Amino acid sequence: MIAAVVLLPSAIAAAATTQAADVLLSQGKPVATSTVESSSYTGAKAVDGSTTTRWASAEGSDPQWLRIDLGQPATIHRVVLNWEAAYAKKYRIEVSDDGTTFTTAATIDTGDGKIDDLGGLTARGRFVRFVGLTRGTSYGYSFWEMQVFGTADSSGDTQAPTTPAGLTAGTATATSVPLTWGAATDNVGVTGYDILRNGSAVATSATTSYTDTGLAPATSYTYAVRARDAAGNVSAASTPITVKTAAGSAGFVLAAAGDIAEQCTASSSSCVHPKTAKLVENMNPAAVITMGDNQYDEPTLSDFKNYYDKTWGKFKSITHPIPGNHESYSGFTGYDQYFGAIAKPQGQRYYSWEMGNWHFIALDSNDFVTHDEFAEPPQITWLKQDLANNKKGCVAAYYHHPRWSSGDHGDNTDSTELWNLLVDNKADLVLNGHDHDYERFVPQNADGKADANGPVEIVGGSGGANLYDLSPAHPTTAKLLKTFGVLKLSMTDTTFQTQLIGVDGKVLDSSPTYTCH
Repeated sequence: MIAAVVLLPSAIAAAATTQAADVLLSQGKPVATSTVESSSYTGAKAVDGSTTTRWASAEGSDPQWLRIDLGQPATIHRVVLNWEAAYAKKYRIEVSDDGTTFTTAATIDTGDGKIDDLGGLTARGRFVRFVGLTRGTSYGYSFWEMQVFGTADSSGDTQAPTTPAGLTAGTATATSVPLTWGAATDNVGVTGYDILRNGSAVATSATTSYTDTGLAPATSYTYAVRARDAAGNVSAASTPITVKTAAGSAGFVLAAAGDIAEQCTASSSSCVHPKTAKLVENMNPAAVITMGDNQYDEPTLSDFKNYYDKTWGKFKSITHPIPGNHESYSGFTGYDQYFGAIAKPQGQRYYSWEMGNWHFIALDSNDFVTHDEFAEPPQITWLKQDLANNKKGCVAAYYHHPRWSSGDHGDNTDSTELWNLLVDNKADLVLNGHDHDYERFVPQNADGKADANGPVEIVGGSGGANLYDLSPAHPTTAKLLKTFGVLKLSMTDTTFQTQLIGVDGKVLDSSPTYTCH
């Protein structure tokens, strides 16, 4: 591994010597990948010019790929791969004009994990893709850098795009401003637009629209946009406009719990779900969230009607449920029949809904498995699009199986990709069940390390099912309790604060007030 780091500069020098007209085309360009091991090993780190950062795919599956968008068509003469320990025995280098239809530029069948310097290529296209076919280790695929050398079609381009015109703002919310503008033109082609807020670039957009989020209510902001091309030429900024966000709305309260109704009724003093339902009633919430295993044990419709419906069923009209593993044991039949339209409000058992300045994402973690093909699971595709389309300033997600837990089940690696996507998209709050206890974490990153930029995860499997024993707490655990209770979530347009209310009505845990990312 150390030798690979040392040798890379010589590979760059060799490329410059043998093909003097060629330039490094790939550094800093947009990258897409089939998977990542975690947010610490994203595709962008394979083209950042550093030999101490790397891309790594998910462990243990073939095939995997990494695609670089060069930003414009180019003639490609050389590709250099600087492998980390997780190398490929067999792989292809492919090229495409549109990023969809690829042709093979090189095939390697005897990879050994050393620096692969693939010269003498004659491919042409805008997109270059590495496709790993057979791993050389039990891990995934990982390299420090992937470098593409050649000649861009627009070599010598010094002409900047025209200045974008017609910048206008749509209806502003308390924390967001939607912007649109007219397309700029360029002698080669416009590749994107910089959005300037109060004179500073805050984002880029590949299209002629962008929604600026995370703003303060009742505040004025000045916006302008500028265009850029693949050669790095930038237009002048557009005529600025000033927009004032709307006043903030009043806050609201939600009630949330998972693992709720055992097959018992209020006639039994040991039956807990009638008691937790009373807590919900006292909160008078605007909505109720359930984090799965709503009814035990392999719930049929009659089970739901005989137990859950007599307690938590009082809040059915304002409930946004998701299923747990126990609902899956009967093929979700009882769950679907009992909840009816609210079981699949958007056609699937995963969906999103909104309240105030909050975007809530309900996920079915039963449906998540690790795939070993190029195609990703439909729920992951949907989640990426849902997050991309979100215009609200605060994001919360909930699903049954927690990524991190100090309970009986422990950490759940099947939820890794869900967690990583939420981390990467700066979600604020993640709620789970599955372990029958209560655990609140400090904000964490993709690796489960304390990070103020990550979401707060709360395991709230304390709605009434028999409690589980606890394991040693994680370093990031803020509170761990073997107890029954209901989460009270106090939300505003820009903040949230959580409490666990015990069956005796006492506050058993309170979080700090967090500001949305």
